Amino acid sequence: MKYMIIKEKTSLDSLGSFVKVVVDIERQIISADCELHVDCAEELMKEGSAYVNLWGANVYPKDKKIDFIALINIRPASGNRSMEIEDQNIRKKVEDIIKKLVF
Repeated sequence: MKYMIIKEKTSLDSLGSFVKVVVDIERQIISADCELHVDCAEELMKEGSAYVNLWGANVYPKDKKIDFIALINIRPASGNRSMEIEDQNIRKKVEDIIKKLVF
């Protein structure tokens, strides 16, 4: 499967009403359109991203909504014990990058 690596403003509307994404909060890029969030994370790591900077979310392009839930977000060692991004600073970075690149 081919994943999208998004580095510049791009529309996800053609991908349907629900798109899984992983955001590199350091490099401010996104991998999108994967079956599992971990697949998007692997694509970003191949592009030079560090796993510690990768956070999963789901984008609803037509509604311009985001949820911050993904299995890759469970990181007890980093203080995130849930599938949802709990740290408001990280959550805001993820949201800002998504809004900048796909909304």
